Amino acid sequence: MREILVYPHPLLRRRAEEVREIDGGVARLAGEMAEVMYKAPGIGLAAPQVGELRRLIVADIGHPEGRPELIVLVNPVVVESEGALRMEEGCLSLPGVRAEVERSARVLVKGYDLKERPMEIEAEGLLAVVLQHEIDHLEGRLFIDHLSRLKRDMIERRLRKRLREGD
Repeated sequence: MREILVYPHPLLRRRAEEVREIDGGVARLAGEMAEVMYKAPGIGLAAPQVGELRRLIVADIGHPEGRPELIVLVNPVVVESEGALRMEEGCLSLPGVRAEVERSARVLVKGYDLKERPMEIEAEGLLAVVLQHEIDHLEGRLFIDHLSRLKRDMIERRLRKRLREGD
């Protein structure tokens, strides 16, 4: 099973490449990502978090409540956004770190499914936050990048200390 890369792994700061062909390899990767996400457990995961610099995300906000509905998006892009929402976020690549982040309250995301069909997802609330969070990963951005410099520096110091201590 694939491992989740943990900050400050350098791949987490790199921009992912567009998927040119949605083939069996992409479908396998999506399946492996979903497996890793569910096992973690998490509600979203981007390919760079498992060491693949490809524009692919998986999300499932219903799974924790026993209503699984896996979303797989290839080459996702936020094409419209409105409103503002503050919500506490965490990240599988930043274990133990949670912080309140401001994001768009509603988004329209376009991408493709695994059968190369165009997809549009209108999302608000938690799903909107998860999609923005995962798409940020495709750009090499982490949720801590949305925090004040002081909060981000404190979190980064704590993570580096934990890494040095081998925790």
